[in-house]
Amino acid sequence: MVEWCLPQDIDLEGIEFKSMASGSHKIQSDFIYFRKGPFFGLACFANMPVESELERGARMKSVGVLSPSYTLLYRYMHFLENQVRHQLETPGHYSHLAAFYEDKKGVLHAGSGRGGSLPPVYWLPSIHRYMYPEMKITHPAGCMSQFIKFFGEQILVLWKFALLRKRILIFSPPPVGVVCYRVYCCCCLANVSLPGIGSTVPESKPFFYVNVADIESLEVEVSYVACTTEKIFEEKRELYDVYVDNQNVKTHHGHLQPLLKINGADREKYRRLNEQRQMLLYSQEVGDGYTPCEEDLFVLFFLEENNRIFQTLLEVSASQDKTLTAEHARGMGLDPQGDRSFLMDLLEAYGIDVMLVIDNPCCP
Repeated sequence: MVEWCLPQDIDLEGIEFKSMASGSHKIQSDFIYFRKGPFFGLACFANMPVESELERGARMKSVGVLSPSYTLLYRYMHFLENQVRHQLETPGHYSHLAAFYEDKKGVLHAGSGRGGSLPPVYWLPSIHRYMYPEMKITHPAGCMSQFIKFFGEQILVLWKFALLRKRILIFSPPPVGVVCYRVYCCCCLANVSLPGIGSTVPESKPFFYVNVADIESLEVEVSYVACTTEKIFEEKRELYDVYVDNQNVKTHHGHLQPLLKINGADREKYRRLNEQRQMLLYSQEVGDGYTPCEEDLFVLFFLEENNRIFQTLLEVSASQDKTLTAEHARGMGLDPQGDRSFLMDLLEAYGIDVMLVIDNPCCP
């Protein structure tokens, strides 16, 4: 139940299920990013044992904030972690939360929660390198390096699905905080900064944590990246195109199966990404003047890959014969055979008028 909120007239229906991940009773603490209508939320959860039969031996609470954008929510994580502990130890004292709201409401644009007065929500910006969201994990290593270490070469599979704007659902048991970062990283894989590209495809929407209460809203979405702690979602195949269970990426769509296979071009990309990361880590160690952080490197790596692909496709579509050859594919950093179905899907998804003349070899 929602025990307290400001402003009091905002629609918070179902928010108690978003701010406490299913299965959280098994863990001591967590943080959760989620989406509620046009807003994004961050909640910190904590679980404290108590000697009370009425509370069945445990007191569990979440304290969260809502904002029209998720890019600055991480700044309030420390405050929320302290407050949830405070609410567990001294329930019913809301003066710190009220003061926080009064101080921040100009920043958070709480709005009235009714009708057309809500501010517009902007998804992942794809225009300028310094505009991408700034989300730092709670310890020194960034969420991007964790993402790369966790998925390894599989990030190239996720990259293709993200670029095709597929519905990607990531399953993990609690804690869910680090999995919310995987949602964010997945969206970052699909950034393109060429003008005119992406106007025909849906935006890559980070939904963060979802549960069974979100099924109706997910049914109408054509593209999203989300995470859940509820295994029941795996059976609801109509809700997703790609299901990620730990490092295992799978799809029930037959035409997408070829995209699950890592090819030579993928391995080469992964090798280059790791090479750049090693160079970055070395330059940080020797203190070589200003060095970008790993987040910058990761986002720029995929932004440049995506721009190179679409730049080539646009040039070919503007040429007289509109023919895309194996040489073009290699120039885009793709495998002419292994990425053939990916290229076909990409041309269709983005409405690019190009003729693919890469022969599909017959298998003996």
